[in-house]
Formats: sequence, C-alpha cells, structure tokens
Amino acid sequence: MNLLSPLISKIARLRSWQIDNWKNYPVLAQRAVLQDLVTAGQYTHFGKKHQLSKLFTVKHFKEYVPIHEYSDLLPYIERMLHGEPNVLWNSPVHWFAKSSGTTSEKSKFIPVSEESLQYNHYKASKDILTNYYKNFPSSNLLAGKGLVVGGSHQVSKLEDDIQYGDLSAVLMQNSPFWGQWIRTPELSIALMDDWENKIEMLAQTTAQENVTSLAGVPTWTLLLLKRILEIKQKETIREVWPNLELYFTGGVSFVPYKEQFDKIIGAPINYIEIYNASEGFFAGQTHPDEEGMTLFTEHGIFYEFMPVEEYYGSKRTVGLREVELGKQYAIVITTSGGLWRYLVGDTIRFTSLNPYRIKVSGRLTHYINAFGEEVIIDNADHAIARACEVTHAKVSDYTAAPVYFSDNSNGAHEWLIEFDQPPDSLQAFTVALDDALKSVNSDYEAKRYKDIALRLPIVHALPKGVFAEWLASKNKMGGQHKIPRLSNDRDFLESIKKLSGIA
Repeated sequence: MNLLSPLISKIARLRSWQIDNWKNYPVLAQRAVLQDLVTAGQYTHFGKKHQLSKLFTVKHFKEYVPIHEYSDLLPYIERMLHGEPNVLWNSPVHWFAKSSGTTSEKSKFIPVSEESLQYNHYKASKDILTNYYKNFPSSNLLAGKGLVVGGSHQVSKLEDDIQYGDLSAVLMQNSPFWGQWIRTPELSIALMDDWENKIEMLAQTTAQENVTSLAGVPTWTLLLLKRILEIKQKETIREVWPNLELYFTGGVSFVPYKEQFDKIIGAPINYIEIYNASEGFFAGQTHPDEEGMTLFTEHGIFYEFMPVEEYYGSKRTVGLREVELGKQYAIVITTSGGLWRYLVGDTIRFTSLNPYRIKVSGRLTHYINAFGEEVIIDNADHAIARACEVTHAKVSDYTAAPVYFSDNSNGAHEWLIEFDQPPDSLQAFTVALDDALKSVNSDYEAKRYKDIALRLPIVHALPKGVFAEWLASKNKMGGQHKIPRLSNDRDFLESIKKLSGIA
C-alpha cells in the first residue's frame, strides 16, 4: 500500500495547478460561480419569483434577491421535503442534511443536491488532500484508514426518494468509491443512533485498524480516544495507531483542546482545521502552520460578507474585494443546493487577503454583550487557553452568560467550566481569564475598569460529564452537537446549573 504515496503525490502535483488558479484569481472564480448558480436557478419557482433570468451583475443580484434566514426559506424547503421538484434548485434534491444547532430546539433541513455533493463537499475534500500531499509528499495517509467520528442520526426517509440525516450521514451514504475505501468504521456502525453504544462499537472495531487520520469534533473525538486507551490498556494513542499522522478538526475552536490531543496521542501529528457545515464546505487549511483557512472560491458557493453591526440594520454585504483584515463578518452564501443569499449564522474574520483566509470567530447569536462589552467566542477561546497556560489547567468544555445588575452589585460574567485537569487555583484561573479577556477586548477592559460595570468573573468548576449529561437530556448527543459557548441570556447556563446542582 505504501507504493501508493508516490503515485498520489504525482496526482496531487497535477491537480495543484487548478487549485492555484482559483486561489490566485478568487474574484473571477466567484463571478463564474454566481453566473452558473443564477443560470441553473432561473427557471425554478424561486428563480421566477426573483427574476433570476434578468440578473447580469452582482449588483442586480443583491437588488432582486433579499437576504434569507432559515425561516424565510422554510416554505420552499417544506415543498421540497414533500418531493416537489424545481422549487429552489433545478435538479432533483433527494437528500437533506438535518442540522439541529444549539440555539433552537427545532431542526433545520438543508437541501443537498448532487451538484453540492460533487462540486462542493467532495471537490473541497479532494483539494484538502491534494494540498496535504503537496506539502507532505512522502505521507502514508492513504495507506491506512481515516476514522470519522460522525453524527448520531441514522438516515431516515420522508418520502420514497426523500431522505435525511446529519451531514456526516449524508456524505457517508453518498461518498464515491475512494471515500468508502479510505474510511472506517463500516456504515452500520458509523450511522448508529445510540451514541453510547456507538462510542463503544467505534472503539472496539477501530482499535484493531491501521488508522492514519482522524476527523471529528474535538470533544467527542477525545471521548473515543480515551475509551480506546482503556480497551487496549495503553498510555498513548501512538501505541495503538503508530501510523497516525493527521487530525481534521472543525466545529469548534481547537485552541482549548490542542494540549490534550498532544498528550493523549503521545507523538507529534499534523492538525488541519476545516470549515465544513451542513450548508457547505467553505474553507480549510492548506498547511498546518497557516493562520486561518483558505476560502474555497470555486466550489459551487458564492460568498458575501455582512459586517456584524449591519445584522440589526440594513444588512449590507460586501464582496471579497471590500473585506478588511480582522473585521467581524457574518457569512452569507448562495449555493448549488438552492440556498439563495442565505445567512448561515457564523461570524468570521479574515486573517489574510492574499490568498483569502478566514477564521470562524463565533455565531451571530453566541456572544455576550449585556453591558456593551461585545465578547465573542474568539475572545473567550483565547482567554480560556491563556488561563490554562498560566494555571496548568486543561479545559474540556465551557459556557458563559451575563449576571445582570442588582441593587447590591454590578454585573459580571458567569462561567461553567468542565476541567480535564483542574487549575492550580480556581481563583488564579479566574484572574488569568479576566486579564486575558482585557488584553484581547478593549470594550471588556473598559467595562472592567474599577469594576465600573463588570466585576471579576464568577467561575464554577463542574463535575466531569455534566455537559454530556445536559446534551443527552436535550437528545443532542454526539456528532455535530456542541455546548453553546456564549449566550447573551441565562437560559442555557441556568439549565446546566440546575442539572449540576450549583445554587
């Protein structure tokens, strides 16, 4: 199997010129993508309503087609779920990615067309692999198996030819032969709905495999790795999988988890961050040392970027030529699955403009701004990582929310933190967290000055397993389900406090 490496490296070099083309000319690539999308959608029900056949420029497109959130497109999607053709997209849509999210109890059903599979999800995956082999030509990545810690939903049917599951289930069911060849475990295990049994089956079966790569949300991947070490009675994953060389991470920031992964794996490996959501595969690191992920501009998605301050205003968007380094944007997409000017809900910032690279900074609805401090997930992740460094702690997960003014005290932020390794001192951790937030967020620093609006954060150390128990109580175990990191109200936090017994 190792003989494959030179061949794959040669193929990667041949394909890399195509990647260089869209990386070097991203605006041209985006114009071509939009033209293709508008041409395909012009005779759909949506296209006729919004006169897509008359649109020749980006300016006209933005004038005729309003920005949509999921509730705006839901009437169209419900028709598609019942099998009606030619609603949002011109080719048959038989698959939907079920995305439950963390901000609502209601599930979203995202259309996944054949075009979005082939020219977005799978094309982006091939480009990620191409770049990896270009950077590491002697890699034996494909000489072993890739372990995907996917979702917890089985594929379900709505109509005879209409099926849905979480994104990982949809991708696995439709993956090309090369995807089936390099993946583990078998589908019957990968698509199990019972997460506790699934973790056990994943651990029992893959512990015997030659696993060379991992992919999944860090929290659930760590849980699996710990169980594998118990089964094999080993100290590190390197003793179980000596050829492991790569971990694809996404879904949440990897910053708070890297030290834990380094320790449990027991040897250096490469970490590649990817941005693959139910709505599309948007970006990925082309090298482990890059800051940010390269935006995929020729992969069936047209991008617009809304300055976050516009969300409650005119909802003005800008294109690639107008974006600025470091500024917070909400991402707006038009896709080959029929999402037209769709507001994903994620916020990003650009780390490079040549090529265009981004980092996910949070969610439009995941922030704390009860006192004008505008703390986003990017700030919180940095502060948690710094506090861990100072106090020799390791955090497995966290959530935070505001404590409002009372007659007796000013406001504060209250944090619930599950430690994998407790800090030397919880008080020292709290001070380090506070100092780090001040260093990255001047608005927070101003509100903390002499406790003028905010006093020192309140930090609770939760017993291990509380967050998993809370997710289980909401039927959100495994896969893409995540604890809401920040909230501008106290609903999530109070629910978790009640479960954990904190007064």
